[in-house]
Amino acid sequence: MAAKVIIFGNAGQLGVELMREFAGRGWAVAGWDRDEVDITSAAAVEAAVARIDPEVVVNAAAYNQVDVAEQEPHAALQVNALAVRNIALACRQSGSRLIHFSTDYVFDGKTDRPYVETDPTHPMGAYAVSKLAGELYAKAYLDDCLIIRTSGVFGPGGLGTARGNFVELMLRLAASGQTIRVVADHVASPAYAPALAARTADMAERKMAGLYHVGGGTPISWYEYARIIFAEAGLKPELRPTSEREYRTAAKRPKFSALSNSRMEAAGFEKMPPLDFAVRSYMQMRERLVRG
Repeated sequence: MAAKVIIFGNAGQLGVELMREFAGRGWAVAGWDRDEVDITSAAAVEAAVARIDPEVVVNAAAYNQVDVAEQEPHAALQVNALAVRNIALACRQSGSRLIHFSTDYVFDGKTDRPYVETDPTHPMGAYAVSKLAGELYAKAYLDDCLIIRTSGVFGPGGLGTARGNFVELMLRLAASGQTIRVVADHVASPAYAPALAARTADMAERKMAGLYHVGGGTPISWYEYARIIFAEAGLKPELRPTSEREYRTAAKRPKFSALSNSRMEAAGFEKMPPLDFAVRSYMQMRERLVRG
């Protein structure tokens, strides 16, 4: 009998890859978005988990409007923290293992090397605080949960989501013909959703627990990231570097939030693909999807 997995947030760009990856490995997969199961309702989550009785529950749902969260912190806390509590409690009752995704934004960016799991956290805004609270809720109720911190997730599923991703944003701006300005003094490690989903399924199959960083593996500025996107897309828009001082946002972001995957790699898992390779794969998959 196939092992069962629930994926909350199955319609997001990571969620669609998780659904595909687990199904491809022979798991019995059930997935819902917020319109189908409201994870902020403890009763709804408990009923959904009890009905399926899965071995694993994956929480890929998130409130990720970083700047908007400064005006509505309660909404961010409801989804990113209190909903995690609901899921953790349901997992504890059913005996399911929880895999929960967190973010590089739990750090303050005041370093010059990729963050490891033992580095102290210091969230700097409502979104970041809500994500760290979600980690704490998961660990408070479950001894064997797996928390995966990641960074700048992008995948072909972004074509079908309302907010898209950084790649789609750059392609839209290039099509507009306007000068594009991207911050050159903020560094992250963007993660390719299909590769992240594969590492997640690997960890699920090995019944891993604890905290792991699974970023893209390449510390890179958003400006350099944009250059890779346009090179792989064969586009030559007018791209200019800008800075945090010139491009102010409502939420304060960590200037350096790249994640080290050293713990994951030491456990024997395959390295995440280089960013240029990941963007090239994205473009190829994107072309197939657009052509239908």
